[in-house]
Amino acid sequence: MAVQFEAFCAGGLAPGWSLMVQGQADSREDRFEINFLSEAGDIAFHVKPRFSSATVVGNAFEGGRWGQEEVSSIFPLALGEPFEMEVSSDAEHFHVYAQEHKVLQFPHRQRPLAAITRVRVLSEHRLAQVELAKRSLSWGDGGR
Repeated sequence: MAVQFEAFCAGGLAPGWSLMVQGQADSREDRFEINFLSEAGDIAFHVKPRFSSATVVGNAFEGGRWGQEEVSSIFPLALGEPFEMEVSSDAEHFHVYAQEHKVLQFPHRQRPLAAITRVRVLSEHRLAQVELAKRSLSWGDGGR
């Protein structure tokens, strides 16, 4: 697979980071994945929609081995149709949304979060848009 997007997260990952990916899946083959990478070279979070089995899989690769795979059968994506996936983070979990449906909640296995410093999106197909942003998690009027 080709790297379609790679970014460095200044200061490391923290609650509020969000990754939005838009594209289109044109084949049944599993040729799209998102990886959040640590300074040590581990994959702190790997998420991959599997069109062949209509599932979304989450996992982590730490210390040279894959952990326990978490699989969701909530799969609102369709071949040949545009898709939108978002991965966001809070203090305890990664949250994965596809077409605005929550499809997976994955607990942080990598600590501290600040050790997660890169995001890489791989795909065989050119993606329409990828956006990495840090959003404020505060509520209210800012103390006014």
